[in-house]
Amino acid sequence: MARERLKEARQKAGMTQQQMADKLDIGLRHYKKIESGETLGSIPLWDDIEDILKINQRVLREIHLDKEDNP
Repeated sequence: MARERLKEARQKAGMTQQQMADKLDIGLRHYKKIESGETLGSIPLWDDIEDILKINQRVLREIHLDKEDNP
């Protein structure tokens, strides 16, 4: 499951995958796996992504809450 919102947000910010990886202090291969949905990535890493892109990580990770989860 590719994370299109993450990719779009990164591109809108004018950043390459390499630039994101550098800002996150991770390897390019690891970042690509996160963006492609191949790997989840740690919560602290998603906190950093959220700070860099100024978009809630739930949006970037494409997490959708069901009505049952949101009383």
